Amino acid sequence: MFTNKLSNKATGILAMLAASVCFALGGLLIKLIPWNALAINGVRNLIGCLVVGLYIRLIHHKLRFNRVVLAGMICVGGETTLFTVANKLTTAGNAIVLQYTAPVWIILMMFLFFGKKPEKREIISILIVLSGILCFFIESLSAGRILGDLSAVLSGILYGGIYILNRFDDGDTLSSMFLGQLACGILCSPAVRGESNFSPAVLAAILVLGIVQVGFAFIFLSIGTSRVDPVTASIINALEPVLNPILVAVFYGETLGPTAILGAVIVIGAILFYNITAKK
Repeated sequence: MFTNKLSNKATGILAMLAASVCFALGGLLIKLIPWNALAINGVRNLIGCLVVGLYIRLIHHKLRFNRVVLAGMICVGGETTLFTVANKLTTAGNAIVLQYTAPVWIILMMFLFFGKKPEKREIISILIVLSGILCFFIESLSAGRILGDLSAVLSGILYGGIYILNRFDDGDTLSSMFLGQLACGILCSPAVRGESNFSPAVLAAILVLGIVQVGFAFIFLSIGTSRVDPVTASIINALEPVLNPILVAVFYGETLGPTAILGAVIVIGAILFYNITAKK
């Protein structure tokens, strides 16, 4: 029994690492596709829900629909939309690091929904992360990117909601993910009619975005969040905010400003410290 528990946790950690790598492609691919945010998000979710739907059929998973699944569906749809918008309105680094504040919102949601009071170190971590967020907003005020940063923070709050779905008795992450992607695809993809660039490079980028960055990523995420606790799962995702801006800097030439870099160090450092000092 103990061995099975360790095996499940190891599988969850590997799944979260795989999800992080897949998610990290988002910043670069969204920047490379010259479409508006709604068009990109609609098409990538439409493709993603086909991948997740196929996976659901392969494992014979029964779709569920209830209030918790509906809330999760809204979290998935809102998170993907806001993250895409953020990538168009601010730097990819700002977008991903601000979204990575999800563990802070998870701590708060665990208190609101499950009565788990934050420990002293959790409160300290929250305050430190909020100071890091302030660094991003200070820089964005002068660069005119405040709306993009706000969208990224909101996407982080909704992203946190996705992580705690399995904590509810009626929660079903796969159902929420599939339905959320399907809803986004139906509602947002018509925006592609206003686009004119359908070159092979653009179509290849949107396919990779839908299949890998949404489809495979959310499948790995559903596996990971079902085998490790919400905060740990989100901490493992630390690879994403590190790899994402590196890819964008190398292939797109976009970099973070000094104040944003300080904010990134504070946010990632605080959340990693929180996980390292967590009670076993």
